[in-house]
Amino acid sequence: MTGTAERLAPVLAELLGTELPVRLRGWDGVETGPPGAAVLVLANRRALRHLLWRPDELGLARAYVAGDLRVDPESDLYEVLAAVARLAERTDPAAPRVTLGSLFGARGRRLLGTALRLGAIGPRPPLPPEEARRLKGSRHSLGRDRTAISHHYDVGNDFYRLVLGPSMVYSCAYWTPRATTLELAQEAKLDLVCRKLGLRPGMRMLDVGCGWGSLLMHAARHYGVVGTGVTLSEEQARGARERIAEAGLTDQLTIRLQDYREISDGPYQAISSVGMAEHVGTEQYRRYAGLLYELLAPGGRLLNHQIARRPSAPGERYRTSPFITAYVFPDGDLAPIGATVSLLEQAGFEIRDVESLREHYGRTLRAWVDNLEAHWERANELTTPGRVRVWRLYMAASALAFEENRIGVNQVLAVRTAAAGDSGLPGTRAEWLTGADAPIPAVAAADGPPGDPDAQARELTGSPANGLGSSR
Repeated sequence: MTGTAERLAPVLAELLGTELPVRLRGWDGVETGPPGAAVLVLANRRALRHLLWRPDELGLARAYVAGDLRVDPESDLYEVLAAVARLAERTDPAAPRVTLGSLFGARGRRLLGTALRLGAIGPRPPLPPEEARRLKGSRHSLGRDRTAISHHYDVGNDFYRLVLGPSMVYSCAYWTPRATTLELAQEAKLDLVCRKLGLRPGMRMLDVGCGWGSLLMHAARHYGVVGTGVTLSEEQARGARERIAEAGLTDQLTIRLQDYREISDGPYQAISSVGMAEHVGTEQYRRYAGLLYELLAPGGRLLNHQIARRPSAPGERYRTSPFITAYVFPDGDLAPIGATVSLLEQAGFEIRDVESLREHYGRTLRAWVDNLEAHWERANELTTPGRVRVWRLYMAASALAFEENRIGVNQVLAVRTAAAGDSGLPGTRAEWLTGADAPIPAVAAADGPPGDPDAQARELTGSPANGLGSSR
């Protein structure tokens, strides 16, 4: 008797215009496909119904998140994802296309008959509860952004600790020759940011989208800054405050639950934005850049660490991944690095350095996937099995996207030059990366004229100012 996978494989090949690059195993246990290839498992008929109702990336994701479509435990997840990505990118003008007219011909009757025999025809399966529901309000309004951020970040600090490790840093690590572990690589990244910002004791620093406070804590411990962090995630804010209190840094650091558009207590002498700008949105980015410029003291530095997409071809419309939008980052946007640099310049910044960390992010994501898989049972206890599958799928797929140069990530160092055009940076890149002396940007004194050293000291060593608001 012909198995489920054996019936399905030729139908899929006809629809796709090519043979499947993976093996298929049906719910009856029968398997077919290229020998030695990774194995996809159809756990039940609902897997087919997900694909019938949404025959694209989102349909595959729904089937996987629901547990109806699985990767065989002996197969390599990255191999499966790479094969599916190549299949999705393949364009063959000669491949058959399903049209309403073709469904009434011999081919249509054959496809319909196979679908009926396999039980693919039926009501749409329930959407996995982990899928973000339609967001209310105008795109990137303050309320809608809070909802979008909460969907991704408010899933439990203990769950994130399993994935990220003790550093609780949710952005790419910096894999230097000495960084032999994820923790060492994340510490190297935090220190890289601090050195690029030219931090000095007493400087007033703002971290936009502060996550769980790791960067601010590093800056306070090792560079003596007075720092403020903002986030839109209640879980992140709570976790950051707890970690800061445990470290004895409450006199130096403040965490606020606030949107970056609500910040009004500048100037700051250094501003970091690490993994936050992807949430800003294309239509809001000019405003984001302008607000950061206004919040920075003349001579101060901005370090903007942001994921970038490849530029679109002329006339090609940019489309976000439906899986990422539905399950990972609702309303998230990626822009090419050139567009980001241009908008920062239009806001008034002088761009002093751009560094790509693309390969570093691929390696970081693989380390996070390893952490998740090593603590799989505990992760399922801390959240839903569907959400655990979401994180595994998105992190593994993202690792491949970085490795294959489909997306990148860049650190942009920008300065707000002084009135006379002075950047305040040492003459060479090597000097400011190794911590050579540089002037500390002056801020308006609280009770004295600008530039008064005693008044500036009182301003910098007093109670930390209330912060900003955003997310990482």
